[in-house]
Amino acid sequence: MLTSIIEGILCCLTGKAARLVLPLESSEPSDGFEFVEVKPGRVLRVRHIVPERQTIVTEEQYPGKEKTVCNNTDDGSPENNEHNTGSSVHCKRKITVFRDGQMVIKNLGDVLHSEILQCQDGDLEPRSTVEVELADYKEMASSPDPSHFPPPPGEQKPAPPPRRHCRKPKRTVFINSKRVISSCKGMDTDVALFFVHGVGGSLDIWGSQLDFFSRLGYEVIAPDLAGHGASTAPQIAAAYTFYALAEDLRAIFKRYARKRNILIGHSYGVSFCTFLAHEYPDLVHKVVMINGGAPTALEPSLCSIFQLPSCVLHCLSPCLAWSFLKAGFARQGTKEKQLLKQGNAFNVSPFVLRAMMSGQYWPEGDEVYHAELTVPILLVHGMCDKFVSMDEDQRMAEILMFAFLKVIEEGSHMVMMECPDTVNTLLHEFFLWEPDMSKKESNKKDTEKTVAISDTLNTLKIKKSMDK
Repeated sequence: MLTSIIEGILCCLTGKAARLVLPLESSEPSDGFEFVEVKPGRVLRVRHIVPERQTIVTEEQYPGKEKTVCNNTDDGSPENNEHNTGSSVHCKRKITVFRDGQMVIKNLGDVLHSEILQCQDGDLEPRSTVEVELADYKEMASSPDPSHFPPPPGEQKPAPPPRRHCRKPKRTVFINSKRVISSCKGMDTDVALFFVHGVGGSLDIWGSQLDFFSRLGYEVIAPDLAGHGASTAPQIAAAYTFYALAEDLRAIFKRYARKRNILIGHSYGVSFCTFLAHEYPDLVHKVVMINGGAPTALEPSLCSIFQLPSCVLHCLSPCLAWSFLKAGFARQGTKEKQLLKQGNAFNVSPFVLRAMMSGQYWPEGDEVYHAELTVPILLVHGMCDKFVSMDEDQRMAEILMFAFLKVIEEGSHMVMMECPDTVNTLLHEFFLWEPDMSKKESNKKDTEKTVAISDTLNTLKIKKSMDK
């Protein structure tokens, strides 16, 4: 800590960075790691694991049948890939934004139910109509009106009248489309998993997930954001805005995307997954949001500690690392400290950290933007998270069209590192999940049969009346 303070003082006196902002050396340069130049001079480290799929005979699961799993082709298309076609889901909803800041969502399409039993649900039931107040229109405290006095003691204050909407809505969005949702197995060569970390992290925080799913046969891709891990760290603040980082991930996604892609984001990484799901609805098959927060537009806080000069943040880096350990983990023992070190988390320069926090400006990513998503989404929340509250993830689940909120009681913000087995099982169940639309089809057939019978009866009545 004393070294950090001395380096910070020298930084303030000389006006130079205490440490050069350079990428870290990769500890395993040949173990699935690649370096991708997304822009001239802007190189990201990516861990890309393509498992070798061979012919496997599973007599117990498939008696008398040899199950063939083939290698990937160059273009990502399966040579002999067998998977079910999935279930067709009707995505239909009406989103209305009123001038008083209220948003009303009417769900008119199919309702999906989750059969994932690994964790407890977030106590949310699907509703046909959702009414929320937009974050930009939250009522601010105003000065009291001198013409109104508080009621005398003992007298009950009358309830305020219900809030009414303006007659003319400010904006109306209609969604009416079909989406096929299928089970994504590790043997399917047209499936790819993308893992995106948040501020201060690296691809190493996904170590347990990358090893687990690659062993199951999934193709996994996990990049280091600019300035994180072993990616290059430009010494210009504009390189760390949301839009700059989103374009980096767009390039990574277009490079490695298959036919059915699943995005897994953590914290700030959830915003980038949302961006990609909105930009490529036909390619993004499912999304997982781990402690991502509320569906509000991003705007940097002007009163944040990260607005301090980089040299001051460098002096405070030991305190910031300790604060992150305390808030990011449910327990602060030797195991958690080791996990933090192994995951290379919160190991970024003060300049990058300050630029990342100041660059979180994304006004388009508001409630309407999230409500337009038609992809099924799994929300994972650590009950002990001190960065993201339960209310924020519940609000996200209310806004999204197809969302399942799962809560891990013993987890915190870094839940995928604290409870890797629970998270891996939960994610795998979601990947394999496919909506059961058989009840809908049976109800539809019953309705058609009833209509046909009633039409036949009406026809017979008409004939009888004519015969008379």
